[in-house]
Amino acid sequence: MTPGERLAAAGLSVPDYGGLELGAVLPGALAAVGAADAVAARDAEADRVRLGIPRAEHVVVVLIDGLGHRQLDARKGHAPFLRTTESAVITAGFPTTTATSLALFGTGRASGATGMTGYTAHNPRTGAAANLVSWDGADDPERWQREPSLLRTAHEGGLAVSTLGKAKFAGSGLTRAALSGGEFVGRARLAERVDEAIRRARTPGLTYLYWGDIDRMGHKHGWQSEAWTAALEDVDQELRRLRARLPRHAAIVVTADHGMVDVPGAPRWDIAAEPSLARDVRLVAGEPRMLHLHTDDAAVAPAVAERWRGVLGADAAVLLRSEAVALGLFGPVVADHVEDRIGDVVVAMAGRATVVDSRTQTPEAIALVGVHGSLTREELEIPLLVAYDG
Repeated sequence: MTPGERLAAAGLSVPDYGGLELGAVLPGALAAVGAADAVAARDAEADRVRLGIPRAEHVVVVLIDGLGHRQLDARKGHAPFLRTTESAVITAGFPTTTATSLALFGTGRASGATGMTGYTAHNPRTGAAANLVSWDGADDPERWQREPSLLRTAHEGGLAVSTLGKAKFAGSGLTRAALSGGEFVGRARLAERVDEAIRRARTPGLTYLYWGDIDRMGHKHGWQSEAWTAALEDVDQELRRLRARLPRHAAIVVTADHGMVDVPGAPRWDIAAEPSLARDVRLVAGEPRMLHLHTDDAAVAPAVAERWRGVLGADAAVLLRSEAVALGLFGPVVADHVEDRIGDVVVAMAGRATVVDSRTQTPEAIALVGVHGSLTREELEIPLLVAYDG
Protein backbone atom coordinates (compact mmCIF):
# COMPACT_ATOMS: atom_id res chain seq x y z
CA MET A 1 0.00 0.00 0.00
CA THR A 2 1.06 3.57 -0.62
CA PRO A 3 1.11 5.91 2.40
CA GLY A 4 -2.09 7.57 1.20
CA GLU A 5 -3.78 4.20 0.83
CA ARG A 6 -2.72 3.22 4.35
CA LEU A 7 -4.23 6.42 5.68
CA ALA A 8 -7.50 5.91 3.78
CA ALA A 9 -7.71 2.23 4.76
CA ALA A 10 -7.59 3.30 8.41
CA GLY A 11 -10.49 5.71 7.85
CA LEU A 12 -8.27 8.76 8.33
CA SER A 13 -8.22 12.06 6.42
CA VAL A 14 -5.77 14.88 5.77
CA PRO A 15 -6.81 18.25 7.27
CA ASP A 16 -8.17 20.82 4.81
CA TYR A 17 -5.23 23.21 5.18
CA GLY A 18 -5.86 26.37 3.19
CA GLY A 19 -9.57 25.58 2.90
CA LEU A 20 -12.26 25.08 5.53
CA GLU A 21 -9.93 24.77 8.50
CA LEU A 22 -9.25 26.11 11.96
CA GLY A 23 -6.26 28.14 10.79
CA ALA A 24 -8.59 30.34 8.74
CA VAL A 25 -10.83 31.39 11.64
CA LEU A 26 -8.78 34.08 13.35
CA PRO A 27 -7.43 35.52 10.07
CA GLY A 28 -11.01 35.70 8.77
CA ALA A 29 -12.20 37.38 11.96
CA LEU A 30 -9.37 39.92 11.78
CA ALA A 31 -10.24 40.67 8.17
CA ALA A 32 -13.85 41.19 9.25
CA VAL A 33 -12.84 44.03 11.59
CA GLY A 34 -10.48 45.61 9.06
CA ALA A 35 -7.23 44.11 10.37
CA ALA A 36 -6.33 41.79 7.49
CA ASP A 37 -2.88 43.40 7.35
CA ALA A 38 -2.06 41.65 10.64
CA VAL A 39 -1.97 38.33 8.77
CA ALA A 40 1.15 37.97 6.64
CA ALA A 41 1.26 34.22 6.08
CA ARG A 42 -2.10 33.78 4.36
CA ASP A 43 -4.90 35.67 2.59
CA ALA A 44 -7.09 36.75 5.49
CA GLU A 45 -9.77 38.30 3.30
CA ALA A 46 -10.08 35.06 1.34
CA ASP A 47 -10.41 33.22 4.66
CA ARG A 48 -13.17 35.62 5.72
CA VAL A 49 -15.14 35.07 2.51
CA ARG A 50 -14.60 31.29 2.54
CA LEU A 51 -15.87 30.96 6.10
CA GLY A 52 -18.75 33.39 5.66
CA ILE A 53 -17.67 35.82 8.39
CA PRO A 54 -19.40 39.19 7.82
CA ARG A 55 -17.69 42.54 8.16
CA ALA A 56 -18.34 43.92 11.63
CA GLU A 57 -17.11 46.54 14.05
CA HIS A 58 -16.31 43.92 16.68
CA VAL A 59 -15.97 40.14 16.48
CA VAL A 60 -16.13 37.85 19.50
CA VAL A 61 -14.32 34.61 18.64
CA VAL A 62 -15.21 31.74 20.98
CA LEU A 63 -13.17 28.54 21.05
CA ILE A 64 -14.80 25.64 22.91
CA ASP A 65 -12.18 23.04 23.73
CA GLY A 66 -13.24 19.50 22.78
CA LEU A 67 -16.49 20.31 20.96
CA GLY A 68 -16.26 18.20 17.82
CA HIS A 69 -18.90 18.48 15.12
CA ARG A 70 -19.77 14.79 15.35
CA GLN A 71 -20.31 15.02 19.11
CA LEU A 72 -22.37 18.19 18.79
CA ASP A 73 -24.51 16.60 16.09
CA ALA A 74 -25.13 13.52 18.24
CA ARG A 75 -26.26 15.68 21.18
CA LYS A 76 -27.91 18.48 19.20
CA GLY A 77 -31.16 18.14 21.13
CA HIS A 78 -29.28 19.48 24.16
CA ALA A 79 -27.86 22.47 22.28
CA PRO A 80 -30.66 24.34 20.47
CA PHE A 81 -28.63 27.51 19.95
CA LEU A 82 -25.55 25.76 18.61
CA ARG A 83 -27.67 23.40 16.52
CA THR A 84 -29.46 26.20 14.72
CA THR A 85 -26.40 28.44 14.37
CA GLU A 86 -23.82 26.00 12.99
CA SER A 87 -22.92 27.30 9.55
CA ALA A 88 -20.13 24.96 8.42
CA VAL A 89 -17.99 21.99 9.33
CA ILE A 90 -14.26 22.70 9.25
CA THR A 91 -11.20 20.66 10.15
CA ALA A 92 -8.66 20.94 12.91
CA GLY A 93 -5.00 20.37 12.09
CA PHE A 94 -2.79 17.41 12.92
CA PRO A 95 -2.40 16.19 15.54
CA THR A 96 -5.93 16.91 16.75
CA THR A 97 -4.84 18.08 20.16
CA THR A 98 -5.13 21.33 22.09
CA ALA A 99 -1.56 22.63 21.92
CA THR A 100 -1.37 22.02 18.17
CA SER A 101 -4.81 23.47 17.49
CA LEU A 102 -4.40 26.59 19.59
CA ALA A 103 -1.16 27.34 17.76
CA LEU A 104 -2.90 26.78 14.42
CA PHE A 105 -5.71 29.08 15.54
CA GLY A 106 -3.38 31.73 16.96
CA THR A 107 -0.93 31.91 14.06
CA GLY A 108 -2.83 30.58 11.06
CA ARG A 109 0.02 28.10 10.50
CA ALA A 110 0.03 24.33 10.83
CA SER A 111 2.25 22.32 13.18
CA GLY A 112 4.96 21.86 10.57
CA ALA A 113 5.57 25.61 10.82
CA THR A 114 4.79 26.20 14.50
CA GLY A 115 6.59 23.14 15.90
CA MET A 116 3.58 22.43 18.12
CA THR A 117 3.58 18.81 17.04
CA GLY A 118 1.59 17.17 19.82
CA TYR A 119 0.59 17.05 23.46
CA THR A 120 4.21 16.11 24.03
CA ALA A 121 6.98 16.59 21.53
CA HIS A 122 10.64 15.70 21.20
CA ASN A 123 12.90 18.53 22.32
CA PRO A 124 16.02 18.14 20.16
CA ARG A 125 18.06 20.24 22.59
CA THR A 126 17.48 17.89 25.54
CA GLY A 127 16.56 14.65 23.80
CA ALA A 128 13.54 14.32 26.10
CA ALA A 129 9.83 14.93 25.65
CA ALA A 130 8.44 18.42 26.23
CA ASN A 131 4.84 18.89 27.37
CA LEU A 132 3.37 21.63 25.19
CA VAL A 133 0.37 22.25 27.47
CA SER A 134 2.14 22.56 30.83
CA TRP A 135 5.34 23.65 29.01
CA ASP A 136 7.43 21.31 31.16
CA GLY A 137 10.63 20.45 29.33
CA ALA A 138 10.08 22.92 26.50
CA ASP A 139 12.33 25.83 25.56
CA ASP A 140 11.51 29.52 25.80
CA PRO A 141 8.08 29.87 24.15
CA GLU A 142 9.19 32.47 21.61
CA ARG A 143 12.14 30.28 20.65
CA TRP A 144 10.08 27.10 20.39
CA GLN A 145 7.26 28.64 18.34
CA ARG A 146 8.58 31.24 15.89
CA GLU A 147 5.47 32.18 13.90
CA PRO A 148 3.95 35.54 14.90
CA SER A 149 0.89 35.60 17.14
CA LEU A 150 -1.93 37.16 15.12
CA LEU A 151 -3.44 38.69 18.26
CA ARG A 152 -0.18 40.43 19.06
CA THR A 153 0.37 41.63 15.48
CA ALA A 154 -3.18 43.00 15.31
CA HIS A 155 -2.79 44.75 18.67
CA GLU A 156 0.52 46.30 17.64
CA GLY A 157 -1.25 47.52 14.50
CA GLY A 158 -3.75 49.47 16.62
CA LEU A 159 -6.66 47.04 17.02
CA ALA A 160 -8.24 46.68 20.46
CA VAL A 161 -7.63 42.98 21.27
CA SER A 162 -8.58 41.07 24.41
CA THR A 163 -8.38 37.46 25.57
CA LEU A 164 -10.80 36.00 28.13
CA GLY A 165 -9.64 32.91 30.01
CA LYS A 166 -8.41 31.59 33.33
CA ALA A 167 -6.11 34.06 35.06
CA LYS A 168 -3.38 31.42 35.44
CA PHE A 169 -3.06 31.14 31.66
CA ALA A 170 -2.10 34.80 31.21
CA GLY A 171 1.64 34.14 31.18
CA SER A 172 1.65 30.42 30.41
CA GLY A 173 4.07 28.98 27.90
CA LEU A 174 1.30 28.04 25.50
CA THR A 175 -0.24 31.52 25.67
CA ARG A 176 3.14 33.17 25.11
CA ALA A 177 3.90 30.80 22.25
CA ALA A 178 0.82 31.37 20.14
CA LEU A 179 -1.84 33.59 21.74
CA SER A 180 -0.03 36.56 23.20
CA GLY A 181 -1.04 40.13 22.47
CA GLY A 182 -3.56 42.68 23.69
CA GLU A 183 -5.14 42.55 27.12
CA PHE A 184 -5.59 39.25 28.98
CA VAL A 185 -8.63 39.29 31.27
CA GLY A 186 -8.82 36.49 33.81
CA ARG A 187 -12.33 35.26 34.54
CA ALA A 188 -13.11 31.90 36.15
CA ARG A 189 -16.71 31.23 35.11
CA LEU A 190 -18.08 31.10 31.58
CA ALA A 191 -20.86 33.51 32.53
CA GLU A 192 -18.23 36.02 33.66
CA ARG A 193 -16.36 35.69 30.38
CA VAL A 194 -19.58 36.18 28.44
CA ASP A 195 -20.39 39.30 30.47
CA GLU A 196 -16.94 40.68 29.72
CA ALA A 197 -17.28 39.86 26.02
CA ILE A 198 -20.60 41.68 25.85
CA ARG A 199 -19.05 44.75 27.47
CA ARG A 200 -16.04 44.78 25.16
CA ALA A 201 -18.14 44.26 22.04
CA ARG A 202 -19.60 47.78 22.47
CA THR A 203 -16.44 49.26 20.96
CA PRO A 204 -14.52 48.25 17.81
CA GLY A 205 -12.03 45.43 18.15
CA LEU A 206 -11.71 41.67 18.60
CA THR A 207 -12.30 39.51 21.67
CA TYR A 208 -11.09 35.93 21.99
CA LEU A 209 -12.93 33.77 24.56
CA TYR A 210 -11.70 30.28 25.49
CA TRP A 211 -13.65 27.66 27.45
CA GLY A 212 -12.29 24.24 28.41
CA ASP A 213 -14.90 22.40 30.50
CA ILE A 214 -16.34 20.30 27.68
CA ASP A 215 -12.91 18.84 26.95
CA ARG A 216 -12.31 18.23 30.67
CA MET A 217 -15.62 16.38 31.05
CA GLY A 218 -14.90 14.37 27.93
CA HIS A 219 -11.52 13.22 29.16
CA LYS A 220 -12.83 12.27 32.58
CA HIS A 221 -16.25 10.83 31.77
CA GLY A 222 -16.41 10.47 27.97
CA TRP A 223 -18.34 12.61 25.51
CA GLN A 224 -21.33 10.25 25.74
CA SER A 225 -21.68 10.86 29.47
CA GLU A 226 -24.28 12.91 31.32
CA ALA A 227 -21.50 15.15 32.64
CA TRP A 228 -20.38 16.01 29.10
CA THR A 229 -23.96 16.68 28.03
CA ALA A 230 -24.51 18.95 31.03
CA ALA A 231 -21.38 20.91 30.13
CA LEU A 232 -22.68 21.26 26.57
CA GLU A 233 -26.01 22.56 27.85
CA ASP A 234 -24.22 25.18 29.95
CA VAL A 235 -22.21 26.37 26.96
CA ASP A 236 -25.27 26.50 24.75
CA GLN A 237 -27.16 28.59 27.28
CA GLU A 238 -24.33 31.10 27.74
CA LEU A 239 -23.62 31.46 24.03
CA ARG A 240 -27.31 32.02 23.39
CA ARG A 241 -27.16 34.82 25.98
CA LEU A 242 -24.05 36.24 24.31
CA ARG A 243 -25.82 36.32 20.96
CA ALA A 244 -28.95 37.92 22.44
CA ARG A 245 -27.03 40.71 24.20
CA LEU A 246 -24.38 41.35 21.60
CA PRO A 247 -24.53 44.95 20.33
CA ARG A 248 -25.54 45.60 16.74
CA HIS A 249 -22.63 45.59 14.33
CA ALA A 250 -20.86 42.96 16.47
CA ALA A 251 -20.52 39.37 15.29
CA ILE A 252 -19.89 36.10 17.10
CA VAL A 253 -17.78 33.28 15.65
CA VAL A 254 -17.70 29.96 17.51
CA THR A 255 -15.42 27.02 16.80
CA ALA A 256 -13.44 24.30 18.59
CA ASP A 257 -9.97 22.77 18.60
CA HIS A 258 -10.77 19.07 18.07
CA GLY A 259 -13.35 16.35 18.63
CA MET A 260 -13.00 13.20 20.70
CA VAL A 261 -13.55 9.44 20.84
CA ASP A 262 -14.49 7.35 23.87
CA VAL A 263 -12.12 4.39 24.17
CA PRO A 264 -13.36 1.98 26.89
CA GLY A 265 -13.64 -1.50 25.39
CA ALA A 266 -11.55 -0.59 22.33
CA PRO A 267 -8.20 -2.20 21.44
CA ARG A 268 -5.30 -0.88 23.52
CA TRP A 269 -1.61 -1.75 23.53
CA ASP A 270 0.89 -0.92 26.26
CA ILE A 271 4.41 -0.40 24.90
CA ALA A 272 5.81 -1.55 28.25
CA ALA A 273 4.19 -4.96 27.71
CA GLU A 274 4.99 -5.29 23.98
CA PRO A 275 8.75 -5.78 23.42
CA SER A 276 8.32 -5.59 19.66
CA LEU A 277 6.86 -2.08 20.00
CA ALA A 278 9.60 -0.89 22.34
CA ARG A 279 12.48 -2.28 20.29
CA ASP A 280 14.75 0.40 18.78
CA VAL A 281 12.45 3.22 20.02
CA ARG A 282 14.34 5.68 22.22
CA LEU A 283 11.49 8.14 22.87
CA VAL A 284 7.72 8.02 22.49
CA ALA A 285 6.01 11.42 22.25
CA GLY A 286 2.55 12.60 21.26
CA GLU A 287 -0.37 10.86 22.98
CA PRO A 288 -2.31 7.56 22.84
CA ARG A 289 -4.13 8.44 19.61
CA MET A 290 -1.09 9.83 17.76
CA LEU A 291 2.45 8.82 18.53
CA HIS A 292 5.86 10.09 17.49
CA LEU A 293 8.47 7.32 17.65
CA HIS A 294 12.04 8.59 17.85
CA THR A 295 14.99 6.31 17.30
CA ASP A 296 18.73 6.67 17.89
CA ASP A 297 19.39 5.75 14.27
CA ALA A 298 16.96 6.80 11.54
CA ALA A 299 18.14 3.84 9.47
CA VAL A 300 16.11 1.51 11.71
CA ALA A 301 12.88 3.50 11.24
CA PRO A 302 11.55 1.34 8.35
CA ALA A 303 11.98 -1.80 10.47
CA VAL A 304 10.29 -0.11 13.45
CA ALA A 305 7.40 0.90 11.22
CA GLU A 306 6.99 -2.63 9.89
CA ARG A 307 6.95 -4.10 13.41
CA TRP A 308 4.31 -1.61 14.52
CA ARG A 309 2.19 -2.39 11.46
CA GLY A 310 2.47 -6.07 12.26
CA VAL A 311 1.24 -5.54 15.83
CA LEU A 312 -1.44 -2.87 15.26
CA GLY A 313 -2.72 -4.07 11.90
CA ALA A 314 -5.84 -2.25 10.71
CA ASP A 315 -6.06 -0.26 13.96
CA ALA A 316 -3.47 2.30 12.84
CA ALA A 317 -1.79 4.01 9.93
CA VAL A 318 1.96 3.74 10.54
CA LEU A 319 4.05 6.13 8.44
CA LEU A 320 7.67 7.13 8.17
CA ARG A 321 8.33 10.80 8.87
CA SER A 322 9.01 11.45 5.19
CA GLU A 323 5.70 9.83 4.24
CA ALA A 324 3.69 11.82 6.79
CA VAL A 325 5.34 15.05 5.66
CA ALA A 326 4.76 14.25 1.97
CA LEU A 327 1.08 13.60 2.67
CA GLY A 328 0.83 17.08 4.17
CA LEU A 329 -0.29 15.88 7.61
CA PHE A 330 1.71 18.62 9.33
CA GLY A 331 0.75 21.27 6.80
CA PRO A 332 2.19 22.40 3.47
CA VAL A 333 5.59 23.27 4.97
CA VAL A 334 7.75 21.66 7.64
CA ALA A 335 10.39 24.11 8.84
CA ASP A 336 13.95 22.92 9.28
CA HIS A 337 13.91 23.56 13.03
CA VAL A 338 10.67 21.57 13.38
CA GLU A 339 11.67 18.42 11.51
CA ASP A 340 13.32 16.70 14.49
CA ARG A 341 10.21 17.25 16.61
CA ILE A 342 8.37 14.85 14.30
CA GLY A 343 8.95 11.17 14.97
CA ASP A 344 11.07 9.02 12.70
CA VAL A 345 7.83 7.00 12.66
CA VAL A 346 4.37 8.58 13.01
CA VAL A 347 1.46 6.44 14.23
CA ALA A 348 -2.11 7.65 13.71
CA MET A 349 -4.66 5.39 15.37
CA ALA A 350 -7.86 4.22 13.67
CA GLY A 351 -11.31 3.63 15.13
CA ARG A 352 -11.12 3.99 18.91
CA ALA A 353 -7.83 2.16 19.43
CA THR A 354 -4.98 3.54 21.54
CA VAL A 355 -1.36 2.85 22.39
CA VAL A 356 -0.22 3.78 25.90
CA ASP A 357 3.12 3.54 27.69
CA SER A 358 2.92 2.67 31.37
CA ARG A 359 6.65 3.32 31.70
CA THR A 360 6.06 7.06 31.37
CA GLN A 361 2.31 7.70 31.65
CA THR A 362 0.43 7.84 34.94
CA PRO A 363 -2.42 5.42 35.63
CA GLU A 364 -4.78 8.42 35.59
CA ALA A 365 -3.66 9.42 32.11
CA ILE A 366 -3.98 5.86 30.82
CA ALA A 367 -7.49 5.61 32.30
CA LEU A 368 -8.91 8.64 30.44
CA VAL A 369 -12.27 7.80 28.90
CA GLY A 370 -12.27 10.33 26.08
CA VAL A 371 -9.14 10.99 24.02
CA HIS A 372 -8.12 12.58 20.72
CA GLY A 373 -5.14 13.26 18.50
CA SER A 374 -5.72 11.21 15.34
CA LEU A 375 -7.48 11.87 12.04
CA THR A 376 -10.86 10.16 12.29
CA ARG A 377 -13.82 12.36 11.41
CA GLU A 378 -14.83 12.27 15.09
CA GLU A 379 -11.56 13.98 16.02
CA LEU A 380 -10.86 16.08 12.93
CA GLU A 381 -14.24 17.70 12.19
CA ILE A 382 -15.15 20.76 14.25
CA PRO A 383 -18.08 23.16 14.02
CA LEU A 384 -18.07 26.73 12.77
CA LEU A 385 -20.88 29.00 13.91
CA VAL A 386 -21.30 32.57 12.73
CA ALA A 387 -23.99 34.92 14.03
CA TYR A 388 -24.49 38.58 13.16
CA ASP A 389 -27.41 40.99 13.38
CA GLY A 390 -25.77 44.10 11.94
